[in-house]
Amino acid sequence: MMYVSAIRMAGHRKGKVIKMKKLILLPLVLAVVLSVAACGTEPQESGGQRGFKTAVEGKLTMATNAAFPPYEYIEGGKVAGIDAEIAAAIAEKLGLELQIDDMEFDSITEALKGGKADIGLAGMTVTPDRQEEVNFTVSYATGVQVIIVKEDSAIKSLEDLKAQGANHVVGVQRNTTGDLYTTKDIENAGLGKIDRYSKGADAIQALKTGKVDCVVIDNEPAKAFVSEVEGLKILETEYIIEEYAAAMNKENIELYEAVNTALQELIQDGTVQTIIDRYITAN
Repeated sequence: MMYVSAIRMAGHRKGKVIKMKKLILLPLVLAVVLSVAACGTEPQESGGQRGFKTAVEGKLTMATNAAFPPYEYIEGGKVAGIDAEIAAAIAEKLGLELQIDDMEFDSITEALKGGKADIGLAGMTVTPDRQEEVNFTVSYATGVQVIIVKEDSAIKSLEDLKAQGANHVVGVQRNTTGDLYTTKDIENAGLGKIDRYSKGADAIQALKTGKVDCVVIDNEPAKAFVSEVEGLKILETEYIIEEYAAAMNKENIELYEAVNTALQELIQDGTVQTIIDRYITAN
């Protein structure tokens, strides 16, 4: 009897231990379940654990105007060029897929401000007016604005273009720095008139047909245009030297810092210069 009672007592105690273990484990299980449920229902920002939001989850959306060779142009139905390759390298560093949206140059800033694009790369120069609208990354390239004229033009230098009473008509691509500088230096100073075009190629066509006396545009696309159109030349006088950078939304600081850091690393390790050298030679 004592043996049986001992067994019963042991069984009874064992039952208590099991029940106590259940009581101890139950709150832990509930805590885990609630934690998992909370993680499952918590909204995730685009970019996930990366710590930043993008316009499209998992993608870096680049806004550009693909009419500015060699920085961006259409080849085989896709946007190619220096800026496209730099953007692809940045996207790879951030673990994102690159998406390129081709648009009018003067629509890029609005796309960034409206959150429809993450980064604006279009041979874009840093200017005080633009800095009021967007943030700029570190500069990745130096641009030179030049003057294209017909080979028999009376305009031989920048001084000729800005001469008092010359009253030249200057062709530019709308909202580029060529537009900004000539508007200030020539049109607002009463030294001539500015004709604005949506594409650089349209300004070149206007020069060819005599609608404008010269075109002010970046040196690299200028060389491409002159090589394709007979009877044109680039003056030796530079209009202005400027720095190119990527434009970004002012409010998306986390993405800006991530992109800027990635770009700095690509500059430091020589990737950016390697990309530029593939398109622009010393000659």
